[in-house]
Amino acid sequence: MQKFTTLKSIAAPLDMINVDTDMIIPKQFLKTIQRTGLGKFLLNDLRYNDDGSEKPDFVLNKPEYRSANILVAGDNFGCGSSREHAPWALLDFGIRCVIAPSFADIFYNNCFKNGILPIALPKDQVDALMDKAKEGREIAVDLSDQTVRAGNDVVFSFEIDPFRQHCLLNGLDDIGITMAQAAEIDGFEAQQSSLQPWLYAKK
Repeated sequence: MQKFTTLKSIAAPLDMINVDTDMIIPKQFLKTIQRTGLGKFLLNDLRYNDDGSEKPDFVLNKPEYRSANILVAGDNFGCGSSREHAPWALLDFGIRCVIAPSFADIFYNNCFKNGILPIALPKDQVDALMDKAKEGREIAVDLSDQTVRAGNDVVFSFEIDPFRQHCLLNGLDDIGITMAQAAEIDGFEAQQSSLQPWLYAKK
């Protein structure tokens, strides 16, 4: 998993509440277990017409936001089903950070498992960042300092669980966390194989 330390990017303003996971990645695109290739389907029904052409007025189709790595959204982002394809689609599009007043719990947890930083801030602070995003201003996120900046006049602090912060800073997903203990695991297996060799006997 890619490390998350600092991020500075144009932020895409998605000024909508209750954006659910079926909106983020519709059900017809859930046939794959691959984490790549889903970015083109992100927010599919909002981005495309029925004939597959882009809706020019939608934020992610505007030239200035096509390369955005930060998404500023409304309350209750990621509600609905528990599909992990939702953060997969965001990440494949290039979104590394989502800022909103609140998130659905499962989506929030899935973001950390996939290298995305979800930041929950009070609504008035999100509104201020939304305004900056609509102006095309860059937003800077510093995970170590736990700050979000938009110029010198808008600086907010955010809370994050220390363990989740550690995992993002070091690029550790669930497998990475386990592999970080490889030496201890090898030591345990070596001890067990000498004490209970029948468990390790080849058939």
